[in-house]
Amino acid sequence: MVEVSVVRGDALLGAAALDELSELWLSLFDHHEAVGPGPVIGRDQSWSLRRVVYEQVLADPDAFAVLARAGSRIVGYAMVAMHRGADDTWPTGDRYAEVETLVVSPELRGQGLGSTLLDAVDAELHAMGVGASFIAVMVGNDDAERFYRRRGYHPVITKLMRVIEQ
Repeated sequence: MVEVSVVRGDALLGAAALDELSELWLSLFDHHEAVGPGPVIGRDQSWSLRRVVYEQVLADPDAFAVLARAGSRIVGYAMVAMHRGADDTWPTGDRYAEVETLVVSPELRGQGLGSTLLDAVDAELHAMGVGASFIAVMVGNDDAERFYRRRGYHPVITKLMRVIEQ
């Protein structure tokens, strides 16, 4: 049985609590490396850099995470950042959300847990009066893109990258 709960920043910002997410983040990193265009940074660097992103996101009292637990083990999560002020292009209202990460444990993928997590995100955003949200998908992660499109997301921006050797 998987239980889902919404957690605010103060409950996750402790070192041990936030580090509970590392195994799942690294499973997503491995997936991105397998399906994405590459190159990627080293796996050993990835969690420490993502952890800093989460610390910054969770410093905002409106930001939150949705955690899915099977017993004491976290088996999925969604990390949600909040942006204040209207977007300069799209009709977002006076604040909008960005799902920074959505990840489900590899052995549970395809069983509806991602939908459960996003349902909880949507319910929390609705309770907060937030109607617009963004989510990114890596080029090559076609299954995720199809999933997000089924949830009503549609492409609005393409982000390009160039790495210049120093």
